[in-house]
Amino acid sequence: MSAYDQLMAYERVTQALGSVAGRTGWDQETMMPAGSAALRAEEMAALEEVLHARRTNPKLGDLLEAAESADDVSRANLRHIRRSFDRATKVPATLATAIARHTSKGQGIWAAARAENDFASFAPTLTEMIRLKREEAACLAAGGDLYDALLDDYEPGVTGAELQSMFDRMRPRLVDLRAQVLAEDGPAPIDHAFDEAGQMALSTVLARTFGYDLEIGRIDKAVHPFSSGSGTDVRITTRTSPRDPFNCFYSTIHEVGHACYEQGIDRAYELTPLGAGVSMGVHESQSRIYENQLGRSRAFTGWLFGQMRDQFGDFGVADEDAFYRVVNRVGSGYIRTEADEVHYNLHVMLRFDLERQLVDGRLEVADLEEAWNERFAADFGTAVDVASNGVLQDVHWSFGLFGYFPTYTLGNVYAGCLYQSLRGAVPALDDQLAKGDTSAATGWLRENLQQFGGLREPRETIRHACGFEPTEAPLLDYLDAKFGALYGL
Repeated sequence: MSAYDQLMAYERVTQALGSVAGRTGWDQETMMPAGSAALRAEEMAALEEVLHARRTNPKLGDLLEAAESADDVSRANLRHIRRSFDRATKVPATLATAIARHTSKGQGIWAAARAENDFASFAPTLTEMIRLKREEAACLAAGGDLYDALLDDYEPGVTGAELQSMFDRMRPRLVDLRAQVLAEDGPAPIDHAFDEAGQMALSTVLARTFGYDLEIGRIDKAVHPFSSGSGTDVRITTRTSPRDPFNCFYSTIHEVGHACYEQGIDRAYELTPLGAGVSMGVHESQSRIYENQLGRSRAFTGWLFGQMRDQFGDFGVADEDAFYRVVNRVGSGYIRTEADEVHYNLHVMLRFDLERQLVDGRLEVADLEEAWNERFAADFGTAVDVASNGVLQDVHWSFGLFGYFPTYTLGNVYAGCLYQSLRGAVPALDDQLAKGDTSAATGWLRENLQQFGGLREPRETIRHACGFEPTEAPLLDYLDAKFGALYGL
C-alpha cells in the first residue's frame, strides 16, 4: 500500500469511531434515561480519549509527510487530515478528555436549569466550560486571537473581525426593515390547538417532500432540534407545541436541510474527511434555504395550507394568501429558533457579541444573564421574562460550542446567494413548489453543492455553486423585497 492508501485506511477507522461517538450523543439527546448522565459522561470521555490518541498518533504525521496527492480528491483529503492533525496535536489529551466529559455532563445540567428557569444552577458548569475552552483556544491560537481559534473549528478561514465587519454592514438595513415592518399592522397568530400526533405525521410528509430518505434516517423529538450523522445514517429531531405547529414544521424542514446535505454527499466519500459538510456556515445555508426561501415561499405555503387543512381541518385561516402572511408574521419574539427572517440575524449577532466577550474575558459568567437581558431589551424592545426565554434558551454553550453561533448568519448569507442562482437556473420554481414538488430545487442544490461534501473550502464551495463571490447583498435584497411586499412598504 502507498502512504496515501495507508493514511486513508487509518482515517476510515477514525471516522467510524467518530460516527459512533456522534450516535452516542444522539442517544443522549433523544432516548437516554435521565439517570444515566454520569455514566454517559465517562463513556464519551473514553471515546474522546481513543479518538484524540488516533488523531495525534505520530504515525499519522509520518504518513502525511510521505503521502502524495494525485487528484483533487486526494489533495482535499490530505488538506483535511493535515489540518485535523495539526490542531489535535496542539491540544493535550488530558484537556480533550476533560472537555468531552464536561460537555456530556453540561448538557444535562443545562436542561435541568432551563426547565427551572434557574441560570444560577448552570453558571458554575458554564464557568468551567469557558475555562476549558479558553485553555483549548490558547493551545490552538499560538498567541493569536482565542475566539478565532475556536471559530476555525466551525468555519475555517473566517475571523471574528471579518464577521464583525459583515454584521456591521448588515445591521442598519435589518434594523431599518424591522422598524418599517413593525410600524404596519400584521396578521394575528393562529388561535387553534394542533395535536402532537398530527404534527408528527405532517412532519414526516414534509421531510419526504424535501427529499429526506427515511430508509437511512429517522425523526425523533428533542428539546432543541438537531441533525446528526452522515452518509447512510443521518437522523433528525424536531419538537411540537400544541399552539404553534410552525415550530414543529419549520424545525423539521430546517433539520431536513442539514440531513439532505449529508445524505447527498457522494457515497464514495463515506468515512473519509470529504464525507461530511465542509463547514457549519455551508451546512446552515442548506437548512436555511430549505426552511425559508423554499419552505416559507408563497408558492410552497399555498401547498402546505392544503396539507394542514387535510390533517387538522379548519384551523381559523381563511385562504392561502392569509396563510402565507401568518407563516411569515414578523414579531419581536424571545426565541432564536422561532424568529422570523427579519429578526433572526439580530438574535445571532447578540450571541456572537456576548460569546466573544466571554472568551476574551471582557464578560464574566456572573454578569452574563444581566448582559443578555440588557442587550435583548435594547435590540428587541422587550424585557426578558424568564431565563428559558433568554440566556438559557440555547444548548450550544453547554456543549462548549463557542464560535458556532455566527455561522447561522453566515449560512443565511450563503443561502441568499444560492437562492439568487437557483431562481435563475429553475425558471419554473414557483409552479413546482405550488404543487409540493421541491425536486428541481433540491436537485439543483445536490448537484451544485451537496454532492461535493468537503472537497472544497467553504467560500469556494459557495462560489462554485453560485458562480460569484458570496456577499450579504442577495440576502438583504431578498428580505427587503419579500417583507416589503408582504407589509406594503
